[in-house]
Amino acid sequence: MMQTLKNVRTAHLSRLALLLVGVAGLGLAGCDDHAADPKLQIGANPALPAVQQYLMPPMRVAKVVGWGKETPTVPQGLQVHALATGFQHPRSLYVLPNGDVLVVESNGPKAPIFRPKDIITGWVQSFAGAKAKDANRITLLRGAKADGTPELRTVFLDHLNSPFGVALVGHDLYVANTDAIVRYPYQDGQTSITAAGTKLTDLPGGPIDHHWTKALLASPDGSKLYVGVGSNSNIGENGIGAEYERAAIWEVDRASGAHRIFASGVRNPTGLQWEPETGKLWAIANERDEIGPDLVPDYLTSVQDGGFYGWPYSYYGQHLDPRIMPQRPDLVATAIKPDYALSSHVAPLGVAMYTGTDLPASYRGGAFVGEHGSWNRSPLNGYKVVFVPFSGGRPSGPPQDVVTGFLDANNHAHGRPVGLAVDRSGGLLIADDVGNTVWRVSSLKPGSSPKPAS
Repeated sequence: MMQTLKNVRTAHLSRLALLLVGVAGLGLAGCDDHAADPKLQIGANPALPAVQQYLMPPMRVAKVVGWGKETPTVPQGLQVHALATGFQHPRSLYVLPNGDVLVVESNGPKAPIFRPKDIITGWVQSFAGAKAKDANRITLLRGAKADGTPELRTVFLDHLNSPFGVALVGHDLYVANTDAIVRYPYQDGQTSITAAGTKLTDLPGGPIDHHWTKALLASPDGSKLYVGVGSNSNIGENGIGAEYERAAIWEVDRASGAHRIFASGVRNPTGLQWEPETGKLWAIANERDEIGPDLVPDYLTSVQDGGFYGWPYSYYGQHLDPRIMPQRPDLVATAIKPDYALSSHVAPLGVAMYTGTDLPASYRGGAFVGEHGSWNRSPLNGYKVVFVPFSGGRPSGPPQDVVTGFLDANNHAHGRPVGLAVDRSGGLLIADDVGNTVWRVSSLKPGSSPKPAS
Protein backbone atom coordinates (compact mmCIF):
# COMPACT_ATOMS: atom_id res chain seq x y z
CA MET A 1 0.00 0.00 0.00
CA MET A 2 2.77 2.46 0.94
CA GLN A 3 4.58 1.74 -2.31
CA THR A 4 1.36 2.28 -4.27
CA LEU A 5 0.82 5.64 -2.60
CA LYS A 6 4.43 6.57 -3.29
CA ASN A 7 3.98 5.67 -6.97
CA VAL A 8 0.80 7.73 -7.20
CA ARG A 9 2.53 10.71 -5.56
CA THR A 10 5.53 10.41 -7.89
CA ALA A 11 3.30 10.28 -10.96
CA HIS A 12 1.33 13.29 -9.73
CA LEU A 13 4.51 15.29 -9.13
CA SER A 14 5.85 14.31 -12.55
CA ARG A 15 2.69 15.56 -14.28
CA LEU A 16 2.84 18.73 -12.21
CA ALA A 17 6.48 19.21 -13.17
CA LEU A 18 5.63 18.94 -16.87
CA LEU A 19 2.85 21.48 -16.43
CA LEU A 20 5.16 23.88 -14.65
CA VAL A 21 7.82 23.47 -17.29
CA GLY A 22 5.21 24.60 -19.81
CA VAL A 23 4.27 27.56 -17.64
CA ALA A 24 7.95 28.45 -17.25
CA GLY A 25 8.36 28.31 -21.02
CA LEU A 26 5.46 30.69 -21.48
CA GLY A 27 7.02 33.03 -18.94
CA LEU A 28 10.28 32.93 -20.85
CA ALA A 29 8.62 33.72 -24.14
CA GLY A 30 6.87 36.66 -22.52
CA CYS A 31 10.04 38.20 -21.11
CA ASP A 32 12.42 37.85 -24.08
CA ASP A 33 11.69 41.38 -25.32
CA HIS A 34 12.18 42.89 -21.88
CA ALA A 35 15.79 41.81 -21.26
CA ALA A 36 17.96 44.90 -21.57
CA ASP A 37 21.57 45.20 -22.60
CA PRO A 38 23.47 43.53 -19.73
CA LYS A 39 26.18 46.18 -19.96
CA LEU A 40 23.71 48.66 -18.47
CA GLN A 41 23.97 46.74 -15.20
CA ILE A 42 27.72 46.83 -14.72
CA GLY A 43 29.64 49.10 -12.39
CA ALA A 44 28.83 51.29 -9.42
CA ASN A 45 25.38 52.44 -10.59
CA PRO A 46 23.55 49.65 -12.44
CA ALA A 47 20.20 50.28 -14.12
CA LEU A 48 17.47 48.73 -11.97
CA PRO A 49 14.16 48.30 -13.87
CA ALA A 50 10.73 47.73 -12.36
CA VAL A 51 10.05 44.45 -10.60
CA GLN A 52 8.29 41.67 -12.54
CA GLN A 53 6.68 38.74 -10.75
CA TYR A 54 5.77 35.31 -12.15
CA LEU A 55 3.75 32.23 -11.26
CA MET A 56 6.91 30.38 -12.28
CA PRO A 57 10.19 32.05 -13.23
CA PRO A 58 11.28 32.05 -16.87
CA MET A 59 13.90 29.38 -17.52
CA ARG A 60 16.44 29.07 -20.27
CA VAL A 61 19.33 26.69 -19.69
CA ALA A 62 22.26 26.10 -22.00
CA LYS A 63 22.25 22.47 -23.14
CA VAL A 64 25.56 20.78 -22.37
CA VAL A 65 27.45 19.51 -25.42
CA GLY A 66 31.01 19.19 -24.06
CA TRP A 67 34.23 20.50 -25.55
CA GLY A 68 35.19 17.91 -28.15
CA LYS A 69 38.15 19.46 -29.97
CA GLU A 70 37.16 22.99 -28.98
CA THR A 71 38.84 25.10 -26.28
CA PRO A 72 38.00 28.39 -24.60
CA THR A 73 39.02 31.64 -26.27
CA VAL A 74 41.43 34.21 -24.80
CA PRO A 75 42.62 37.64 -26.00
CA GLN A 76 45.71 38.13 -28.15
CA GLY A 77 48.88 37.68 -26.13
CA LEU A 78 47.39 34.97 -23.91
CA GLN A 79 47.07 31.22 -24.34
CA VAL A 80 44.83 28.64 -22.70
CA HIS A 81 45.22 24.89 -22.38
CA ALA A 82 43.68 22.07 -20.39
CA LEU A 83 45.85 21.52 -17.32
CA ALA A 84 43.88 18.35 -16.55
CA THR A 85 40.61 16.71 -17.62
CA GLY A 86 38.29 13.93 -16.51
CA PHE A 87 37.19 15.40 -13.20
CA GLN A 88 33.84 14.90 -11.50
CA HIS A 89 32.25 18.35 -11.18
CA PRO A 90 35.29 20.45 -10.17
CA ARG A 91 33.99 23.45 -8.25
CA SER A 92 36.92 25.22 -6.59
CA LEU A 93 40.72 25.39 -6.65
CA TYR A 94 43.45 26.02 -4.08
CA VAL A 95 47.19 26.37 -4.65
CA LEU A 96 49.51 25.11 -1.91
CA PRO A 97 52.79 26.95 -1.14
CA ASN A 98 54.87 24.31 -2.96
CA GLY A 99 52.82 24.83 -6.14
CA ASP A 100 50.56 21.78 -5.85
CA VAL A 101 47.04 22.47 -7.06
CA LEU A 102 44.06 21.13 -5.13
CA VAL A 103 40.93 20.55 -7.22
CA VAL A 104 37.74 20.29 -5.16
CA GLU A 105 35.25 17.98 -6.89
CA SER A 106 31.88 18.39 -5.27
CA ASN A 107 28.18 17.64 -5.46
CA GLY A 108 25.54 19.43 -3.48
CA PRO A 109 23.60 17.41 -0.91
CA LYS A 110 20.27 15.94 -1.93
CA ALA A 111 17.60 18.37 -0.82
CA PRO A 112 14.05 17.44 0.16
CA ILE A 113 11.18 18.43 -2.13
CA PHE A 114 8.82 20.84 -0.39
CA ARG A 115 7.24 22.65 -3.33
CA PRO A 116 6.63 22.03 -7.06
CA LYS A 117 9.36 24.56 -7.79
CA ASP A 118 11.88 22.19 -6.16
CA ILE A 119 11.09 19.58 -8.84
CA ILE A 120 11.74 22.10 -11.58
CA THR A 121 14.98 23.25 -9.96
CA GLY A 122 16.27 19.68 -9.81
CA TRP A 123 15.31 19.12 -13.44
CA VAL A 124 17.06 22.32 -14.52
CA GLN A 125 20.22 21.38 -12.63
CA SER A 126 20.37 17.91 -14.18
CA PHE A 127 19.82 19.33 -17.66
CA ALA A 128 22.63 21.85 -17.13
CA GLY A 129 25.12 19.19 -15.99
CA ALA A 130 25.11 20.27 -12.35
CA LYS A 131 25.68 16.84 -10.81
CA ALA A 132 28.32 14.11 -10.88
CA LYS A 133 28.27 10.56 -9.49
CA ASP A 134 31.68 10.29 -7.86
CA ALA A 135 32.46 13.76 -6.56
CA ASN A 136 33.03 14.97 -2.98
CA ARG A 137 36.79 14.58 -2.94
CA ILE A 138 39.91 16.68 -3.49
CA THR A 139 42.42 15.78 -6.21
CA LEU A 140 46.05 16.96 -6.14
CA LEU A 141 47.95 18.00 -9.27
CA ARG A 142 51.73 18.44 -9.19
CA GLY A 143 54.30 19.70 -11.67
CA ALA A 144 54.02 20.04 -15.41
CA LYS A 145 55.22 17.89 -18.28
CA ALA A 146 56.28 19.30 -21.64
CA ASP A 147 52.67 19.31 -22.84
CA GLY A 148 51.57 21.36 -19.83
CA THR A 149 49.76 18.51 -18.04
CA PRO A 150 50.64 17.45 -14.47
CA GLU A 151 53.44 15.04 -13.67
CA LEU A 152 51.42 13.65 -10.76
CA ARG A 153 47.70 13.34 -10.13
CA THR A 154 46.39 11.69 -6.99
CA VAL A 155 43.36 11.65 -4.68
CA PHE A 156 44.33 13.99 -1.85
CA LEU A 157 41.21 13.73 0.36
CA ASP A 158 38.16 11.57 -0.14
CA HIS A 159 34.70 10.88 1.32
CA LEU A 160 33.94 14.54 2.04
CA ASN A 161 30.52 16.10 2.49
CA SER A 162 29.91 18.56 -0.36
CA PRO A 163 33.23 20.40 0.09
CA PHE A 164 33.96 23.80 -1.42
CA GLY A 165 36.40 26.10 0.41
CA VAL A 166 39.98 25.20 1.37
CA ALA A 167 42.54 27.14 3.44
CA LEU A 168 46.01 26.21 4.70
CA VAL A 169 47.41 27.86 7.84
CA GLY A 170 50.81 26.53 8.82
CA HIS A 171 50.41 22.77 8.91
CA ASP A 172 46.65 22.87 9.38
CA LEU A 173 44.53 22.32 6.28
CA TYR A 174 40.91 23.42 6.60
CA VAL A 175 38.12 22.13 4.37
CA ALA A 176 34.70 23.79 4.41
CA ASN A 177 32.20 20.99 3.93
CA THR A 178 28.59 22.04 3.55
CA ASP A 179 27.90 21.44 7.26
CA ALA A 180 31.25 21.95 9.04
CA ILE A 181 34.83 23.20 8.83
CA VAL A 182 37.17 20.25 9.29
CA ARG A 183 40.90 20.51 10.12
CA TYR A 184 43.45 18.03 8.77
CA PRO A 185 47.18 17.73 9.54
CA TYR A 186 49.30 18.58 6.51
CA GLN A 187 53.03 18.21 5.89
CA ASP A 188 54.83 20.04 3.10
CA GLY A 189 54.78 17.98 -0.08
CA GLN A 190 52.19 15.52 1.17
CA THR A 191 50.29 13.94 -1.73
CA SER A 192 47.40 12.42 0.22
CA ILE A 193 45.83 12.75 3.65
CA THR A 194 44.52 9.64 5.37
CA ALA A 195 44.34 11.03 8.90
CA ALA A 196 40.90 11.63 10.32
CA GLY A 197 39.90 15.26 10.37
CA THR A 198 38.89 17.24 13.45
CA LYS A 199 35.77 19.39 13.32
CA LEU A 200 36.53 23.04 14.09
CA THR A 201 32.94 24.28 13.96
CA ASP A 202 29.54 23.38 12.57
CA LEU A 203 28.17 25.31 9.63
CA PRO A 204 24.50 25.69 8.62
CA GLY A 205 23.64 22.56 6.65
CA GLY A 206 20.50 20.50 6.02
CA PRO A 207 17.91 19.39 5.76
CA ILE A 208 17.10 22.10 3.17
CA ASP A 209 20.63 23.51 2.57
CA HIS A 210 19.50 25.59 -0.41
CA HIS A 211 22.88 27.26 -1.01
CA TRP A 212 25.31 24.55 0.03
CA THR A 213 28.71 25.94 -1.03
CA LYS A 214 30.83 27.40 1.77
CA ALA A 215 33.62 29.70 0.61
CA LEU A 216 36.66 29.85 2.94
CA LEU A 217 39.50 32.34 3.43
CA ALA A 218 42.13 32.64 6.17
CA SER A 219 43.04 36.01 7.63
CA PRO A 220 46.54 37.26 6.76
CA ASP A 221 47.79 36.47 10.27
CA GLY A 222 46.11 33.07 10.30
CA SER A 223 44.11 33.69 13.47
CA LYS A 224 40.69 33.79 11.80
CA LEU A 225 38.79 32.02 9.04
CA TYR A 226 36.13 33.77 6.99
CA VAL A 227 33.24 31.69 5.63
CA GLY A 228 30.64 32.53 3.01
CA VAL A 229 27.29 31.04 4.04
CA GLY A 230 24.49 31.35 1.48
CA SER A 231 20.78 31.76 2.20
CA ASN A 232 18.45 28.79 2.61
CA SER A 233 16.05 30.03 -0.07
CA ASN A 234 15.71 32.46 -2.92
CA ILE A 235 13.75 35.06 -0.97
CA GLY A 236 12.77 33.61 2.40
CA GLU A 237 10.10 31.22 1.11
CA ASN A 238 11.26 28.53 3.56
CA GLY A 239 10.61 30.83 6.51
CA ILE A 240 12.92 33.27 8.25
CA GLY A 241 13.68 30.62 10.86
CA ALA A 242 15.45 28.59 8.19
CA GLU A 243 17.78 31.55 7.56
CA TYR A 244 19.36 31.61 11.02
CA GLU A 245 22.99 32.79 10.59
CA ARG A 246 22.73 32.34 6.82
CA ALA A 247 23.10 34.88 4.00
CA ALA A 248 26.17 35.99 5.90
CA ILE A 249 29.93 36.00 6.11
CA TRP A 250 31.16 34.37 9.29
CA GLU A 251 34.36 35.13 11.15
CA VAL A 252 35.62 32.00 12.92
CA ASP A 253 38.31 31.97 15.59
CA ARG A 254 40.82 29.35 14.50
CA ALA A 255 41.91 28.50 18.04
CA SER A 256 38.47 27.93 19.59
CA GLY A 257 36.04 27.51 16.68
CA ALA A 258 33.85 30.30 18.07
CA HIS A 259 32.24 32.47 15.43
CA ARG A 260 30.47 35.77 14.91
CA ILE A 261 28.58 37.26 11.99
CA PHE A 262 31.05 39.56 10.24
CA ALA A 263 28.51 40.77 7.65
CA SER A 264 24.89 39.88 6.94
CA GLY A 265 22.26 40.25 4.22
CA VAL A 266 24.57 38.79 1.54
CA ARG A 267 22.33 36.29 -0.25
CA ASN A 268 25.06 33.92 -1.43
CA PRO A 269 28.71 34.93 -0.89
CA THR A 270 30.47 32.38 -3.11
CA GLY A 271 34.00 33.78 -3.08
CA LEU A 272 36.19 35.74 -0.67
CA GLN A 273 39.52 37.48 -1.27
CA TRP A 274 41.83 40.04 0.34
CA GLU A 275 42.35 43.13 -1.81
CA PRO A 276 46.16 43.40 -2.06
CA GLU A 277 46.55 47.19 -1.85
CA THR A 278 44.28 47.99 1.10
CA GLY A 279 44.07 44.58 2.78
CA LYS A 280 40.27 44.81 2.88
CA LEU A 281 37.98 41.80 2.54
CA TRP A 282 36.09 41.56 -0.78
CA ALA A 283 33.37 39.13 -1.82
CA ILE A 284 31.36 38.09 -4.84
CA ALA A 285 27.67 37.41 -4.32
CA ASN A 286 24.82 35.78 -6.22
CA GLU A 287 21.70 37.89 -5.82
CA ARG A 288 18.01 36.88 -5.83
CA ASP A 289 15.91 35.60 -8.74
CA GLU A 290 12.33 35.63 -10.04
CA ILE A 291 11.66 39.37 -10.33
CA GLY A 292 12.79 39.82 -13.92
CA PRO A 293 15.62 39.12 -16.35
CA ASP A 294 17.38 42.32 -15.27
CA LEU A 295 16.98 41.99 -11.50
CA VAL A 296 18.94 41.68 -9.35
CA PRO A 297 22.55 42.31 -10.45
CA ASP A 298 25.10 39.96 -8.93
CA TYR A 299 28.01 41.87 -7.48
CA LEU A 300 31.59 42.27 -6.29
CA THR A 301 31.98 44.33 -3.12
CA SER A 302 34.18 45.23 -0.22
CA VAL A 303 32.78 43.83 3.01
CA GLN A 304 32.33 46.05 6.04
CA ASP A 305 32.57 44.58 9.51
CA GLY A 306 29.00 44.60 10.86
CA GLY A 307 27.58 45.63 7.50
CA PHE A 308 24.11 44.62 6.27
CA TYR A 309 23.67 44.17 2.49
CA GLY A 310 19.88 43.96 2.17
CA TRP A 311 18.81 40.35 1.72
CA PRO A 312 15.97 39.46 1.89
CA TYR A 313 14.24 42.77 2.55
CA SER A 314 15.94 44.97 -0.02
CA TYR A 315 18.39 44.77 -2.89
CA TYR A 316 21.23 46.93 -4.14
CA GLY A 317 21.00 49.13 -1.12
CA GLN A 318 17.51 50.13 -0.11
CA HIS A 319 15.35 48.98 -3.05
CA LEU A 320 12.50 47.09 -1.40
CA ASP A 321 11.65 43.53 -2.44
CA PRO A 322 7.82 43.33 -2.36
CA ARG A 323 7.74 39.56 -1.83
CA ILE A 324 9.03 39.45 1.75
CA MET A 325 6.59 40.20 4.56
CA PRO A 326 6.68 41.58 7.14
CA GLN A 327 9.30 44.10 6.08
CA ARG A 328 12.11 45.35 8.29
CA PRO A 329 12.45 49.10 7.68
CA ASP A 330 14.98 49.31 10.52
CA LEU A 331 17.33 46.97 8.65
CA VAL A 332 16.62 48.40 5.20
CA ALA A 333 17.61 51.85 6.44
CA THR A 334 21.11 50.48 7.11
CA ALA A 335 21.49 48.43 3.91
CA ILE A 336 24.81 49.01 2.15
CA LYS A 337 24.92 49.40 -1.60
CA PRO A 338 27.49 47.00 -3.15
CA ASP A 339 30.56 48.49 -4.80
CA TYR A 340 30.35 46.94 -8.26
CA ALA A 341 27.54 45.26 -10.20
CA LEU A 342 28.46 42.37 -12.50
CA SER A 343 25.06 42.28 -14.31
CA SER A 344 22.00 40.18 -13.49
CA HIS A 345 22.10 36.39 -13.20
CA VAL A 346 25.72 35.94 -14.31
CA ALA A 347 26.18 33.71 -11.22
CA PRO A 348 29.73 34.57 -10.07
CA LEU A 349 31.18 31.48 -8.38
CA GLY A 350 34.90 32.22 -8.35
CA VAL A 351 37.12 35.24 -7.72
CA ALA A 352 40.89 35.74 -7.71
CA MET A 353 42.77 38.95 -7.02
CA TYR A 354 45.77 38.91 -9.32
CA THR A 355 49.19 39.53 -7.76
CA GLY A 356 51.20 37.34 -10.14
CA THR A 357 53.68 38.44 -12.81
CA ASP A 358 53.09 36.02 -15.72
CA LEU A 359 50.05 37.76 -17.18
CA PRO A 360 50.35 41.29 -18.63
CA ALA A 361 50.91 44.11 -16.16
CA SER A 362 47.44 45.52 -16.90
CA TYR A 363 45.93 42.63 -14.92
CA ARG A 364 47.92 43.18 -11.75
CA GLY A 365 45.97 44.23 -8.70
CA GLY A 366 42.57 43.57 -10.26
CA ALA A 367 40.00 40.81 -9.85
CA PHE A 368 39.24 37.89 -12.14
CA VAL A 369 35.65 36.63 -11.75
CA GLY A 370 34.30 33.29 -12.94
CA GLU A 371 30.71 33.75 -14.16
CA HIS A 372 28.94 30.40 -14.18
CA GLY A 373 26.08 31.79 -16.27
CA SER A 374 22.35 32.41 -16.15
CA TRP A 375 19.46 29.93 -16.16
CA ASN A 376 16.58 32.40 -16.08
CA ARG A 377 17.32 35.08 -18.61
CA SER A 378 17.12 35.53 -22.37
CA PRO A 379 19.56 36.15 -23.89
CA LEU A 380 21.90 34.16 -21.68
CA ASN A 381 24.29 36.13 -19.49
CA GLY A 382 27.69 35.23 -18.04
CA TYR A 383 29.35 31.95 -19.11
CA LYS A 384 32.82 33.52 -19.10
CA VAL A 385 35.71 34.77 -16.99
CA VAL A 386 35.98 38.55 -16.75
CA PHE A 387 38.59 40.89 -15.32
CA VAL A 388 37.68 43.93 -13.22
CA PRO A 389 40.52 46.49 -13.10
CA PHE A 390 41.34 48.07 -9.72
CA SER A 391 43.07 51.32 -8.80
CA GLY A 392 43.60 52.57 -5.27
CA GLY A 393 41.99 49.43 -3.92
CA ARG A 394 38.70 49.89 -5.80
CA PRO A 395 37.23 48.90 -9.19
CA SER A 396 38.31 51.45 -11.78
CA GLY A 397 36.63 50.57 -15.05
CA PRO A 398 34.38 48.23 -17.02
CA PRO A 399 35.06 44.49 -16.92
CA GLN A 400 37.07 42.90 -19.70
CA ASP A 401 36.23 39.51 -21.21
CA VAL A 402 39.27 37.28 -20.64
CA VAL A 403 38.10 33.69 -21.15
CA THR A 404 35.10 33.12 -23.41
CA GLY A 405 33.88 30.40 -25.78
CA PHE A 406 32.05 28.42 -23.09
CA LEU A 407 28.91 28.88 -25.23
CA ASP A 408 28.77 27.93 -28.91
CA ALA A 409 26.89 29.76 -31.66
CA ASN A 410 23.70 27.84 -30.76
CA ASN A 411 23.96 28.79 -27.07
CA HIS A 412 24.96 25.25 -26.14
CA ALA A 413 27.47 24.95 -23.33
CA HIS A 414 30.89 23.43 -23.87
CA GLY A 415 31.54 24.14 -20.20
CA ARG A 416 30.85 26.58 -17.36
CA PRO A 417 33.56 28.39 -15.34
CA VAL A 418 33.45 28.23 -11.57
CA GLY A 419 36.35 28.53 -9.12
CA LEU A 420 39.53 30.47 -9.93
CA ALA A 421 43.06 30.47 -8.54
CA VAL A 422 46.47 31.87 -9.44
CA ASP A 423 49.24 29.27 -9.54
CA ARG A 424 52.77 29.75 -8.29
CA SER A 425 54.00 30.74 -11.76
CA GLY A 426 51.31 33.42 -12.14
CA GLY A 427 48.98 31.50 -14.45
CA LEU A 428 45.21 31.76 -14.01
CA LEU A 429 43.49 28.46 -13.23
CA ILE A 430 39.80 27.91 -13.98
CA ALA A 431 37.60 25.08 -12.73
CA ASP A 432 35.04 24.09 -15.37
CA ASP A 433 32.37 22.04 -13.62
CA VAL A 434 30.47 21.07 -16.79
CA GLY A 435 33.50 20.46 -19.00
CA ASN A 436 35.09 18.60 -16.04
CA THR A 437 38.37 20.34 -16.82
CA VAL A 438 40.87 22.67 -15.15
CA TRP A 439 42.03 25.27 -17.66
CA ARG A 440 45.23 27.30 -17.36
CA VAL A 441 45.66 30.77 -18.89
CA SER A 442 49.17 32.15 -19.32
CA SER A 443 51.05 34.72 -21.38
CA LEU A 444 52.08 33.76 -24.89
CA LYS A 445 55.66 34.90 -25.17
CA PRO A 446 56.78 36.46 -28.51
CA GLY A 447 58.02 33.80 -30.90
CA SER A 448 56.65 30.88 -28.86
CA SER A 449 53.93 28.44 -29.90
CA PRO A 450 50.75 27.95 -27.87
CA LYS A 451 50.58 24.86 -25.69
CA PRO A 452 48.32 22.10 -27.03
CA ALA A 453 44.72 22.13 -25.82
CA SER A 454 45.20 18.98 -23.77
